[in-house]
This record gives sequence, structure tokens and C-alpha cells, in this order.
Amino acid sequence: MGKVREKRHLVKRQRKTGILAAVTAMTVMAGYGFHQPGSEALSGGIVLAGSSSMEEAANLLAESFMEKYPEVIVTVEFTGSSAGIEAVMAGSADIGNSSRYLKKEEREKGAEEHIIGFDGIAVCVDGTNGVADLTKEQLSDIFTGKVRNWALLGGRDVPVVVIGREAGSGTRSAFEELLNIEGRCTYANELDSTGAVLARIAVTPGAIGYVSFEAAERVGRSEEGGKVRAVSLDGAEPGMTGLEAGEYPLYRPFIMVTHNGLSRQSPLVRTWFAYVYGSEGRELLRKAGIVPGKLE
Repeated sequence: MGKVREKRHLVKRQRKTGILAAVTAMTVMAGYGFHQPGSEALSGGIVLAGSSSMEEAANLLAESFMEKYPEVIVTVEFTGSSAGIEAVMAGSADIGNSSRYLKKEEREKGAEEHIIGFDGIAVCVDGTNGVADLTKEQLSDIFTGKVRNWALLGGRDVPVVVIGREAGSGTRSAFEELLNIEGRCTYANELDSTGAVLARIAVTPGAIGYVSFEAAERVGRSEEGGKVRAVSLDGAEPGMTGLEAGEYPLYRPFIMVTHNGLSRQSPLVRTWFAYVYGSEGRELLRKAGIVPGKLE
């Protein structure tokens, strides 16, 4: 595609059928005839655009890929899942990062999804909230406005403040679909990034929202850790252990989208996917808190 644009984010340095399909992509990449050429053989640029939930994984992959292939520049833009898919279809990005499955109309336009792994959705509350565990039914009742005060769930007498992502967010789409509450949520705020959701929860008594596992764990390790915390769901703690064991109920795919199949992509893009699906890519996905491939 055209000249790679310089961006601030330039990184130079459940559905069971979908889950089962992921392992196929991870294990039979050689079937496409893709290989990773020597570093001297590859040059050019790749633009990735889309999900802010995939920021950590996308940055790690981009940095490592550019170290392996010094003549390649990978630009990563965090515009939201739907916007990333639209960018691919419009030709302004090579790959769209999405934290939701493709919609029927997107597939019909030629978009193809390539599942790179699975990420849990952590439910976070402000640090002063005394409620440590919720059931999926209680969570649905909170987000649809049936429960409006934490005292009804054994917490303090504080109004519930529901924080969500903007329409078009892959995280929002997956969260609402998993709880079967699409179009029924009573959001007090709809924010355009994972970081904005966490920041709002941190300063809002009674707040509750959803973010990726990686984002929740990252904020837990930061100075803001005491201001935001993740709750368990149906007794299962959020984290990779519970996700891999099939105990944690909220998870969604992380996919990379191309316009048409991988066999019709440029050698550079095909090499990118070979790298992501290879041992180095899988190791980086795990480092970013993502479960690569199959979930039981």
C-alpha cells in the first residue's frame, strides 16, 4: 500500500466454532506455504489499526518484528475494532485489530478474520467498593439498570455508576453479547478507550466497567492499583489460569483482519502472520496476557 504515515503510535522500537478454528490457524500455518525469510530479504511498511484492547500485544509484536526485520516499519494505530476493520476495507491499513468476531456484513464485503488468541474481559470497580464477587445474573442486572445501588449486593449504600465503551468497541460488543444484554445497557458514560474507562472508574465512587485482562493487570501493578480492582465472577478470579481452565465466563477473541484471504496478501503481510502464529509470536502473546490458540 502507500507510504506509511508517521503516527504518535509508530512503534519503532464464544463462540466454540471460533475457538476451535483458532488452533487450526496456529498449527497449520505451513499449509499456506508461508515462511519467514532472512532479515535482509524483507523491507517496507505495515499499518495495523483497531482495538485499543490489543495495544500491549500489538506493540510487543511490532517491536519484535522490526528487530527481526530492520528494514520494515510497523505502524500501529488504536482506533477501535470497527474503525480498524473499516480501515482495512478502505485500504488505509493492511491489518485490522479487532476484539470481536466479524459481522456478517463485514464478511460479505471481503473481510477475513484470523484469530491470534483469546483474552478475558475483567469487570472492574473502584477501590473502595466492598463487593468482591458477582454472578453473571447480577452483572446483567447492574448493566441493564435493575440494580442501581451497591447495598442491594451487600456493599455500601452507594449508587451504581455504569461505565462502558463507545458503540463500535469490540470489547463492548463482546461483553454485551456474552451477557445477552445487547442494546439494553444503561451507561452513565461511554468512553473511547480502555485507559479512559480505567481512569474514570478510579475517580468515581460506585463505578463499574469492563476492560481486557491485560489492562486490569497492568493497572493493578501501577500506582493506581489501589483505586481500581477486578472482581471475580461466579467465584472465578480473572486471569489466564481461570481462562485456560474454562472457569472464567467472560472472554472474547483477539483477531487480525485482512481484506480477502492470507494467500492474497503481500509477502510482507504473509510473513507478519507467519511470525505471529510462530513460536516467537505465541510467546509474545502470552507475555501480553493473551491465551494463544485453542481454549477448551
